[in-house]
Amino acid sequence: MKTIELIVPCYNEEECIGLFYKRICQVFQELPGFDFIITYIDDGSKDCTLEEIKKVVVSSNQGKVQYISLSRNFGKESAIYAGLSKCTGDYVALLDADLQHPPELLKQMIVAIEEEGYDCASARRVSRKGEPIIRSMFSKAFYHIINRITVMDLVPGSTDYRLMRRNVVEAIVSMTERERFTKGIYSWVGFKNKWIEYENVERVAGSTTWNFWGLLRYAYTGFIAFAATPLRGVVYFGMLIVLISILMAIYIGMGALKTANTERTGYASIMILMLFLGGVIITILGMIGEYMARIYMEVKNRPIYFARETNIGKETEDECRKDTPQK
Repeated sequence: MKTIELIVPCYNEEECIGLFYKRICQVFQELPGFDFIITYIDDGSKDCTLEEIKKVVVSSNQGKVQYISLSRNFGKESAIYAGLSKCTGDYVALLDADLQHPPELLKQMIVAIEEEGYDCASARRVSRKGEPIIRSMFSKAFYHIINRITVMDLVPGSTDYRLMRRNVVEAIVSMTERERFTKGIYSWVGFKNKWIEYENVERVAGSTTWNFWGLLRYAYTGFIAFAATPLRGVVYFGMLIVLISILMAIYIGMGALKTANTERTGYASIMILMLFLGGVIITILGMIGEYMARIYMEVKNRPIYFARETNIGKETEDECRKDTPQK
């Protein structure tokens, strides 16, 4: 019997924990030959998420439930890394606790890997029904732009939800960068992947912690993490400014030759040019500074996360105590 380990990052998902476990149990009843492990990653939740996870651990009568509670909110990307770095299943799936990633898709994913020979199978939303129109527009623009300026090939509507063989997981975990962008990492490591399409699903309970600005920062992280194009663009932009300056100098010189106005001071032209060039210089320095800041964070080599509490390995320790003769 093969084991599928489900990595589930959670942040303030107390209402979803029990519902997620029940749904997974229903799905695996229809998957003979497969057992499951659920690894909840509590990403420093401020509600009772950890308490709800512990309740599921105690009451679980199917599969195995374990958890890692991080010392603070490190972000979803770090929570994903924490789960993947500790997983032991034959296959590993990554999905959200709010059930917007339908667990029923695991059946098609298993077929893709077991019977069709793929290394991983990923879920892709073909509609954004129920999402704000502005968010959908920005999402489409994001995929279009990032595919143009990077070496990645991100499929529009792609999600973090996927089922992977162990060699794929090991490749992802080997990338220990601090500023993580999981979708980009998926694309960068490669492997043979099959896309499973599904319609957008609403949250089963609670409310999302992702807002527009959070998604915008996430997209910005993706650009900086996988694109050197902005730095190259600065060079071309500088060349363009030089060309404009030369053309402007020619234009002003020709105007001065044609006009005999001795009262012309050129003050306005000089101020506009200085403000323009000043803005360009500040923008260029800011772009370079952003990349230097990322380098600074990487060279410090800080751990990606700290675990405050976990029950992983607890069963093994208990068995060792039972087998050790008491003095």
